[in-house]
Amino acid sequence: MEAKGAATTDAAEFARLTDPFRAELLAHCYRMLGSVHDAEDQVQETMIRAWRSYGDFEGRSSLRTWLYRIATNACLRALENRARRPLPSGLGAPGANPDGPAAAGHGVPWLEPIPDALVRADPADPATVVVSRASLRLALIAALQYLPARQRAVLILRDVLQWRASEVAGLLGTTTTAVNGLLARARAGIEQAGLTQDEIREPGDVRQRALLDRYAAAFENADAAALSRLLREDAVLEMPPMVTWFAGRGRIGRFLGTQVLRKPGEFTMVAVDANGQPGFACYQLGDDGRRHAHAVQVLTVGGAGIARIVSFNQPELFPVFRLPPVLG
Repeated sequence: MEAKGAATTDAAEFARLTDPFRAELLAHCYRMLGSVHDAEDQVQETMIRAWRSYGDFEGRSSLRTWLYRIATNACLRALENRARRPLPSGLGAPGANPDGPAAAGHGVPWLEPIPDALVRADPADPATVVVSRASLRLALIAALQYLPARQRAVLILRDVLQWRASEVAGLLGTTTTAVNGLLARARAGIEQAGLTQDEIREPGDVRQRALLDRYAAAFENADAAALSRLLREDAVLEMPPMVTWFAGRGRIGRFLGTQVLRKPGEFTMVAVDANGQPGFACYQLGDDGRRHAHAVQVLTVGGAGIARIVSFNQPELFPVFRLPPVLG
């Protein structure tokens, strides 16, 4: 009985020490993997491995650093036999015919959004974000997926987590020279992605609220013209799991007006926050008169209007956002 009680105490103490790091470890694994589901699996794997080897932890590094080592290696193993997770814009040119059918991307392991609430130390307190929101911006996560796994890990550890090159070399079992080479190639790869400041800077303040309210109203009122006025001229619309995507205010407005916003009242918009960006959970009126989960939209808002809409038309994401499949 004493042994069982001691083990229980040890487990409780381990949880007390490690639970404060779960949110930032989830963000780290998400940057590596591009999927909140895969990231949650690897955080769980990290905690299992850490618990099994906790007796050997000698404290030569901080507990936080030790957990990051385990999590990074877990993600690298997970990436060995997995394809990268793209957005539609990473697979081909934009669509030229907004009046035509959108093509589905069957079997593509799409990039997923992550709710801001999952990377808060206290989900009930929006002020307790434990990681930089800029490091979770959707465009940056999409660009990271194009890097080889070790380059990805080095870039995140050095530029996001601010680890020293020697620390990263120790984790990867290589030299600081090799780490610096990987970092240079990773930075060059990210630069080639052509990210704009609107896509990677910290999101704006409450002054965006009026624009977002107008966006939601235009969607709910099926007012494609009003919605188009909120878009930048060079705006982009993506809709995974559809491969088809559109660039330019005119084509986006035409597509939404003819194929999506057909009648007022068909959609109900519920505000959400994902990847440090504003967004909406979109419910669609069904034949049964109820409003069913349809899409999670993540918006990139710049000074001149909405620069990008990524509409994840995947109802299976709603449980991740703690949202019901049907509005009550």
